[in-house]
Amino acid sequence: MVILNQQQIENKIRRMASEIYECHAESGSLILAGINNKGYDLALILQKTIEKMGHTNVSVCRLRLNPAQPIESEVNIDIPVQKFNDSNVVVIDDVANSGRTLFFALQAFLKVLTKKLETCVLVERMHKSYPISVEYVGVRLATTVKQNIEVIFNKNKPLEAQMF
Repeated sequence: MVILNQQQIENKIRRMASEIYECHAESGSLILAGINNKGYDLALILQKTIEKMGHTNVSVCRLRLNPAQPIESEVNIDIPVQKFNDSNVVVIDDVANSGRTLFFALQAFLKVLTKKLETCVLVERMHKSYPISVEYVGVRLATTVKQNIEVIFNKNKPLEAQMF
């Protein structure tokens, strides 16, 4: 079942970008850290949208981790960790289910002093098993534990979000 079509996703992204821009318009640097492929693609789209609003100092990086085995694999970041010092960072993913992926992704920032560290997801499910709060959300859904949410991308652009 389609829960968000492409137009709805674009509207949600514009709203999230606007919220991020409003909270960080006066700040110096803003780093959008996308988790794996879909989070990174979403971060790139948010970057372009935020820059159109006037915030010119927005960087994007990719966080890589294995969500299935987050303890066995460390989080890799494609920029030096020191760049996060005294920066505003928003960690981005497409869907937050239990909060586990975001929880382990945030551990990459434990050895730096960011100015602000926030999270952003397109779809947030209400089944958190980890102490994660998402500041910027496209849509919040109350689903059953057995239902799954997937955001379908084509050529780095989100097409739709499905629940099955």
